[in-house]
Amino acid sequence: MVGISDVAARAGVSKATASRALSGIGSVSDDTRDRVRAAASALGYVPSTSAVSLATGRTRNVGVIMPHVNRWFFAEVLEGIQVALLEAGLDLTLYDATPGSENRRRVFEEFLARKRFDGLIAVGLEPAESELDALVGLGKPVVGVIGTQRTTSVVTLDDAHAASLATAHLVELGHRDIAFLGGTDATHWPHVESARFAGYEAEMRRTGLESAIARTPAELSMPAGYAAAVDLLGDATRRPTAIVAACDEVAIGAIIAARRLGILVPSALSVIGIDDHVNAEMFALTTLRQVPREQGRVAVELLLRHFDQPDIEPITLSIKPRLVVRGSTTGVAGGPSAAVLDAGFPTAG
Repeated sequence: MVGISDVAARAGVSKATASRALSGIGSVSDDTRDRVRAAASALGYVPSTSAVSLATGRTRNVGVIMPHVNRWFFAEVLEGIQVALLEAGLDLTLYDATPGSENRRRVFEEFLARKRFDGLIAVGLEPAESELDALVGLGKPVVGVIGTQRTTSVVTLDDAHAASLATAHLVELGHRDIAFLGGTDATHWPHVESARFAGYEAEMRRTGLESAIARTPAELSMPAGYAAAVDLLGDATRRPTAIVAACDEVAIGAIIAARRLGILVPSALSVIGIDDHVNAEMFALTTLRQVPREQGRVAVELLLRHFDQPDIEPITLSIKPRLVVRGSTTGVAGGPSAAVLDAGFPTAG
């Protein structure tokens, strides 16, 4: 097996110099660093993780903690994180912290306390105060994806703006009886749901439609969206002409409910969601697009910035959504169509 002594001999330097050149710790000339790296490459030398950790005090590992790993948004964010970490030469340790589970308790009380990482990315946790305190108390950089925490950096969708754009799209199409579908009092993402309802409510008030403001609660899932929409649409006396759904899964559930009730989408009911879920195109769903993989990538950029600048203040990057018009919305009695809006993504650069 090739060792550091072999690299040093080939480069014509001492073992200590070779170690400094490969680890980046200590002072060596550019010429020496290049020679040592060339020797390591020629010999196929790969420094062990434990050796690098001892030399640099870093694990070269990033912890990622999320409440679900098998749902669309979280899987997409995770892929973006993984790609960005691989590009940076960093490893990833995934912690599954399902809300209310014994695993979640153990993650916070046992596994995270071992600090086998240089920093953490917390995805969609909306953690309890005690959990957030535990993360911050680890003394490692923490970046969130989704959330309102001000003690850590965070990458988040501008949820209120997304719902406001969704509502404005329907108003521009001539709709006046617009309902909001989704969100409950008992939720793991209270900020997301409350911000999206607030954006809908603000736009309704801005356009003089405050008397039509209505909300039907539902968990953020297709089955819950379907069940809530059946109740809402089944009563012809309170049936709206359009729905702003709290997320695409709820919107898709509403479309399925409408079809089973014999309500044509979009001619009799327009439906708009938020997210641009993987199934949105299949249901021709008009939606406000966010790109979870991009959020994962930006979260890694933020974390790397904290590695390089340990004393910087927490940073909040709010991503603006893009309105994507498909076939689930149309005008009332041939009302006007709306333009596509694109505010793009920020970067951590």
